[in-house]
Amino acid sequence: MSPRRRDAEGTAAARAERRAELLATAAEVFASQGYSATTVRKVADAAGILGGSLYYHFDSKESMADEILSTFLNEMWEAYERVLAEGRNARDTLEGIVVESFRSIDRHRPAVVIYQNESKHLATGERFRYLLDSQRRFEEMWLSLLDRGVREGAFRADLDRALIYRFIRDTVWVAANWYEPGGRLSAEDIAKQYLAMFLEGIKAG
Repeated sequence: MSPRRRDAEGTAAARAERRAELLATAAEVFASQGYSATTVRKVADAAGILGGSLYYHFDSKESMADEILSTFLNEMWEAYERVLAEGRNARDTLEGIVVESFRSIDRHRPAVVIYQNESKHLATGERFRYLLDSQRRFEEMWLSLLDRGVREGAFRADLDRALIYRFIRDTVWVAANWYEPGGRLSAEDIAKQYLAMFLEGIKAG
């Protein structure tokens, strides 16, 4: 490898690393202060750079939010698809989905908070319509899984499945507001305890 090419690749790697650092900072600011209240200047201040320097990496605040949310959702769905492709029974699949949800919170906590708080507003714009698609896909996955669990005799048939879905969804994802990576309980530990409570309530007798 020529010295020029080696230098170019090193520069590209450094640029990518800096871009990731800036996105992480932007995610924290969006999550804590709200997307609408956050300006490019606030993100730059939090990153310790001049406002104009941020435009070297991103052309707008929307670009940063888009990359933060799409990265989180793409990784979440890749994890879900791996669980669904394993062909487990409904109960084991539910456990796998919940565990992967908490792992997503562990990896992307600020993005999850943004998704919860800002999706309704952001999805009104064409750039963020995929947020609505993800929400519909998420609901369809859960309702299908709960229906399968009833057919397999694993889950109670007398409970409203749409209500169960909303309960599990809201209970799991609200954890992003208090979860601390590296805390006393790992994402997997919390998932196991949540599952113990969920499954005790919905399992068939």
